[in-house]
Amino acid sequence: MKKVAFIFPGQGSQAVGMGRDFFENSDIAKGMIKKASERLNINFEKLLFDENENLGKTEFTQPAILLVSSIALAIFKEKCSIQPEFVLGHSLGEFSALIAAGAIDYLDAIELVNKRGTFMQEACSGAGAGMMALVGIDDEKVETICKEQREKGLKVWPANYNMDGQLVLAGLKADLESLVDTFKTAGAKRALVLDMSVASHCELLESAVENLKPYLIEFLNEEFSNVISNVSASNYSTKDEAVELLASQLVKPVKYKQSIKAFEDKVDLFIEFGQGAVLKGLNKKITDKPTLNISDIKTLNETLEALND
Repeated sequence: MKKVAFIFPGQGSQAVGMGRDFFENSDIAKGMIKKASERLNINFEKLLFDENENLGKTEFTQPAILLVSSIALAIFKEKCSIQPEFVLGHSLGEFSALIAAGAIDYLDAIELVNKRGTFMQEACSGAGAGMMALVGIDDEKVETICKEQREKGLKVWPANYNMDGQLVLAGLKADLESLVDTFKTAGAKRALVLDMSVASHCELLESAVENLKPYLIEFLNEEFSNVISNVSASNYSTKDEAVELLASQLVKPVKYKQSIKAFEDKVDLFIEFGQGAVLKGLNKKITDKPTLNISDIKTLNETLEALND
């Protein structure tokens, strides 16, 4: 039997129409979307399948992405009993991973990440927050520049370690924009300020940390199977650890590539659950281990076939 890890994408993977194929072909998907709509009083059919502005708003984006990942996981589990060696998510995806680990029910998780998105938006409201993608520059150079600029009063931090040569920064948009040429001079092939109003995984979200903790305490189970933390790139399996790590995840960088590198030897392959194949693309640059993805019925069947080979 192959050893697998389950992985889950985060914010930025969303797209209008995501989950539609599951919805049209699975009673499980229909039921989960109905229950999620009732739980949050959000029409998830319209949010996921119709052109709308809300899908791009953090408090809606997060539950939508988590719901589609949860549906993909539930449909897979109905057809395959394989258990993961560990689970891992990218940022928001860590909450989808918690569902797979048995740490939280998907409906509780949907409410939790709706709150998380709201707290993040509130923390950044009016602050001029933003994020920047850097390509083709070493992590150490970026970290040094950010530290030097913070000492000068600018608010810029490393936020997502996606793969070698690709790192996302967070902070004040004006400060990030002022450093475009600095990063290019230091060797970056691209320095692109992103169209975002939230600065994830940096100190601008400090107020969201204490707001989120009571909901983590309320919803999380005491024990569960191994989850890899974005914050530490190590595993955890208890509520006490989860509360601290998931709260601090708001203000600490996502160590995605470090997590894959630290645990790749424990599995034969990765399976990504949810919209698109963002993590599959990153993994190609991080590890030699293959990554399968489940984003619709076609990719579900392809994954099941690969597991049976």
